[in-house]
Amino acid sequence: MVALPPGTLLQLMYLDERLKNYPSGQFIEIGPGSGEITHRLLQAGWSGTVYDLSEETIQRLKLRFASQIADKRLNIVSGDFLASPLPDNSIDLIISCMVMEHLDNDNEQKFMFLSACCLKANGLMIGLVPASLDYWGIEDEIAGHFRRYNTDYLLSLFQSTGWQIEHIAGLTYPISNILLPLSNYLVRRNEANKLLLSTLERTKHSGHRHVRFKTHFPAVIKYLLNEYTLLPFYWLQKYFIHSNKALVLYFEASHLHQEDPND
Repeated sequence: MVALPPGTLLQLMYLDERLKNYPSGQFIEIGPGSGEITHRLLQAGWSGTVYDLSEETIQRLKLRFASQIADKRLNIVSGDFLASPLPDNSIDLIISCMVMEHLDNDNEQKFMFLSACCLKANGLMIGLVPASLDYWGIEDEIAGHFRRYNTDYLLSLFQSTGWQIEHIAGLTYPISNILLPLSNYLVRRNEANKLLLSTLERTKHSGHRHVRFKTHFPAVIKYLLNEYTLLPFYWLQKYFIHSNKALVLYFEASHLHQEDPND
């Protein structure tokens, strides 16, 4: 068991709970990072394809999921989801974590359209995005973000592109808010040099960051930071699920009708 940041664990715990509502099938994941969500989907019986821009991330995923790739349960694509050949109306789940904020307005619209084209009629989109513009900071800058989200923005975006949000929840409050000053300090100390990179390069690097006590922890920390020790914070997170101060928004959405945004 790898030690993960508390905010990441709280998001994964919520995702695990929500995935129990849906039967397994075929998925597409965009921006898998270290593969924590990929792992959970595979463990739950899903099969699918992941897309990532970073060759370093791709190689790490190939090592981590070598057996699932050999069994043809997982396909790993090195490239841009927005520019790749995609299946038509055959996917049960489109899922992304901390991806949409990397897209400019035009590509955000394209992402919505292409995702709809991939999904079956009863398919689902699940996403996690950074929330609350009041907390825009150094981490958004070094990761190449274009925006942070709020509920009104998401509702408007999805409605205008033919989607309907079925469920939305604010996550990681208040623990991530309490830890934010320390997080910003660690990011600024370790990653401020990334501000010299292009937005695309910052996006590529965002999937494999290594900041001690921010994104990576000594192995022994897993006995202090795990799904059992964080249960009180998980229930606190659920109590504040509608807080506009939450640093992460989780959503589930279905598509109502396919509509090309260029028409």
